Amino acid sequence: MNDEPSIDQWLEDAKKDPNADKCGMYLIHKGVARSTAKSQVRAGENKPAVDHIEFSYNEDAVQQTIEKTKQMDGIYYVRTWFNHGKVNIGDPIMYVLVGGDIRPRVHAALNYLVDTIKSNYVDEHEVYVEK
Repeated sequence: MNDEPSIDQWLEDAKKDPNADKCGMYLIHKGVARSTAKSQVRAGENKPAVDHIEFSYNEDAVQQTIEKTKQMDGIYYVRTWFNHGKVNIGDPIMYVLVGGDIRPRVHAALNYLVDTIKSNYVDEHEVYVEK
């Protein structure tokens, strides 16, 4: 696992950014590995418990998505962190921080960034508990 970031430190860093005076809102996403299989949560499939996740991501595509997010109206700050390799249950998968001028724009940017990355540029292989 990569060293998990401090959200408190991230927010302190954001306050020092040259665009901090334009930001009226920051939203944070923290994705965490869970023991319930994704297909069970989304589609009600009966699956064994997840032991851990093997996680990877396309770094170039993620960076391009981050850059597109930074170009959205009213968005002045974006920061991300991704785990990789074996991720145990309860461990963080990813952190995303988005700062911008008003709530609707920050919500939209966070949703766009997380949804695009999770839908297109990550590989999360669930390894199930053996019975």
